[in-house]
Amino acid sequence: HYKEVPAALLNDPEYVKAHLPFAGELYIGHLRYSTTGKSGLSYIHPFLRRSNWRARNLAICGNFNMTNIHSIFQEITSTGQHPRRYADTYFILEQLGHRLDREVERLYRKYEAEGLKNTDITHAIEENIDLTNVIKKAASTWDGGYVICGVTGSGESFSIRDPWGIRTAYYYANDEIVVLASERPVIQTVMNAAINDIKELQRGEAIFVSRAGKVRTEEILKPQPLSACSFERIYFSRGSDVDIYKERKKLGKNLVGAILEKIDYDLAHSVFSFIPNTAEVAYYGMLEGLQTYLDELKSKQIVEKGASIREEEVKKILSQRIRSEKVAVKDIKLRTFIAEGNSRNDLAAHVYDITYGSIVPSEDNLVVIDDSIVRGTTLKQSIISILDRLSPKKIVFVSSSPQIRYPDYYGIDMSSMDEFIAFKAAIELLKEKKKEDLITATYHKAKKQQTHANGTIINYVKDIYAPFTDEDISKKMAEMLSGPDIHAAIELVFQTTEGLHTACPDHPGDWYFSGNYPTPGGTRMVNQAFINYMEEIYFKQDNK
Repeated sequence: HYKEVPAALLNDPEYVKAHLPFAGELYIGHLRYSTTGKSGLSYIHPFLRRSNWRARNLAICGNFNMTNIHSIFQEITSTGQHPRRYADTYFILEQLGHRLDREVERLYRKYEAEGLKNTDITHAIEENIDLTNVIKKAASTWDGGYVICGVTGSGESFSIRDPWGIRTAYYYANDEIVVLASERPVIQTVMNAAINDIKELQRGEAIFVSRAGKVRTEEILKPQPLSACSFERIYFSRGSDVDIYKERKKLGKNLVGAILEKIDYDLAHSVFSFIPNTAEVAYYGMLEGLQTYLDELKSKQIVEKGASIREEEVKKILSQRIRSEKVAVKDIKLRTFIAEGNSRNDLAAHVYDITYGSIVPSEDNLVVIDDSIVRGTTLKQSIISILDRLSPKKIVFVSSSPQIRYPDYYGIDMSSMDEFIAFKAAIELLKEKKKEDLITATYHKAKKQQTHANGTIINYVKDIYAPFTDEDISKKMAEMLSGPDIHAAIELVFQTTEGLHTACPDHPGDWYFSGNYPTPGGTRMVNQAFINYMEEIYFKQDNK
């Protein structure tokens, strides 16, 4: 289309808007992979609610998951609606659409009473729609992490962030354009904008752009205690953001002490590497921390020798280096974290290759850092077996995040309890110590409270981990990841939650690791996930 249009017409905004596809003034979209284990064309954003009246048309997209989708469904049906699909985005669309209809009807009655008729009323409605109440009434029922964006047929647009700040949003505005995205560096790159010109949408805040181009922000929901997602900083967000880059380096540096203990401080016979690709920045931080330790060690060795030290001894001490190698090589087209369950194991076996000759067989320890260990699928199916071919004396896997123990319900696909290797390890330890009664007692406590009101729900799944230290869980996980065909000793090092908060002080949301969910819906759902595990897996295993 565009190649056939003369340059003069391409520079005519009115012609372009009227005649060329995808040319307009408002754009929304979201690259949302499945966060519910489901996928298909029906889940692609944006969702559109159509009407013959322009002001009643609505399109929305969002980076979100709601934890109270059932209560939202009940709220919709209580108004007399009968949704055709049971999907979170569809419910939000219908809920907002219903409120938008009420706003249009309010304005219709107002202007009819003032004597306007026909298209005069239509134009008056389109010029004066106030989305504030539309968003406020709908969002007051939402429980979850979200940034939801929308446009109306009459030309208004909006974006709103959850009051806990779980999901992030940044925006940039000048005289010609307003743009909002979930990550800051995207705006910096596309708009060539300075970091100080980009603002963060605050908790419970919405940004509105009128059809005339007027921009305003308004607090729609009362801000709750900050619970910005820390896992986005560890893994999902772009590492090109200046703050995220610093935080990931700090996460790696925090682990140096624990790593040195695992290798008995033997740097001469230890090779350090990373699992591509998101762990690379944490790897640099780890190397910096190791280098600081080695520099202090070299200084101490020189001082201990005193004035009698010979030049050869100085050179020998100074020649000590941190041995860093790119041992693992990843096919960047394959990403097992977001693969669906049925295909994840097949993917994991073919993702990685190794650099041969990078370590001394039977002498060197191999230390590899990754951003997280979630299911252990990739480690067990691919990484451990292929790294073991290098014949290291010991393989130490380092996670820049703490142990992932609990599901996420705010937009990251980690919802099934039995997939977590940390959870499996805790269950196995309880069985070994003859504490199966604790497992069933936890089930009954979780089951009993599921009818309780929000705000009174307790995360009883914490009881599963309570008898054990982090190291107990780590050792069991290492045992589960190893096998009879693995010759190297396997050990694990995890970030502490304290280390996480030190590295990412402005993103305290740590429910994956601590079980402290910021919303009542999250706590209710983690208990339900445990109930599902017990009824669908645990009890059935006991009956075999």
